[in-house]
Amino acid sequence: FNIKQRKVLKGHHGKVLCMNWSTDKRHIVSSSQDGKMLVWDAFTTNKEHAVTMPTTWVMACSYGPTGDVVACGGLDNKCTIYPLTFEEDPASKKKAVATHTSYLSCCTFTSSDKQILTGSGDSTCALWDVESGQLIQSFHGHAGDVMSIDLSPSETGNLFVSGGCDKVAMVWDMRTGECVQVFEGHESDINSVRFYPSGDAFATGSDDATCRLFDLRADREVNCYKKESIIFGCNSVDFSISGRLLFGGYNDYTVNIWDVLKGNRVTILYAHDNRVSCLGVSPDGTALCTGSWDNTLKIWA
Repeated sequence: FNIKQRKVLKGHHGKVLCMNWSTDKRHIVSSSQDGKMLVWDAFTTNKEHAVTMPTTWVMACSYGPTGDVVACGGLDNKCTIYPLTFEEDPASKKKAVATHTSYLSCCTFTSSDKQILTGSGDSTCALWDVESGQLIQSFHGHAGDVMSIDLSPSETGNLFVSGGCDKVAMVWDMRTGECVQVFEGHESDINSVRFYPSGDAFATGSDDATCRLFDLRADREVNCYKKESIIFGCNSVDFSISGRLLFGGYNDYTVNIWDVLKGNRVTILYAHDNRVSCLGVSPDGTALCTGSWDNTLKIWA
């Protein structure tokens, strides 16, 4: 199994907290505790945009499906959308869309740039209309901070999953605001949730040092990825494009790569000089990006 470090993205002056690939498979948006949001060209490692936020700890960032906008937020309790044009500074046309009563932990656009889904430390998720800034639907049910959300890749695209500090993952119907499934089993905070490429299952990464696979049709946990030697929490998970591999970024500075079916560890990447806070596989499956508290992002392929 041959995956190597190909590029290092240097430019943040604080812990990298979040990253997201653009649908063009080339650009990456990242956000940091330094209050900056950067847009990178992953091929050249050039920084194409640098936006200074009104707050430090920018915990969430996301590319719009068109690749023309990015959204971010954090300790300002807001989700702000920035259009990416080279004609003018993105900050001059920024738009605050969502407001929570606690920090913004995660955000993701739905199937278009017109709607955005947010998760917050106020234990709720919410769906917003980008143009008007109006709340379309709110999702109440978690008993602790929501840490991560992911949209179902299935055709209808009406489901999303959320994970939080109440150790629970919940599957929601975006149209009704109802929680349709609840998955328990973790012994500590869930930091990351990610749908399997088919949409029939999702993975979670937790402070209990395990990753787990939950199946929506079986309505239960179907695998747990752990080793005696792994005692540090997992901050972020993502699948390979085939769904056979699960990448997990951990607090002991490593990325563990798991065989989803067999449940064994395929390999370890000694990835960074501090905890791996976020990671994501590129949309075409050719590269992995990891972000860390060592202020850098790395591209692996």
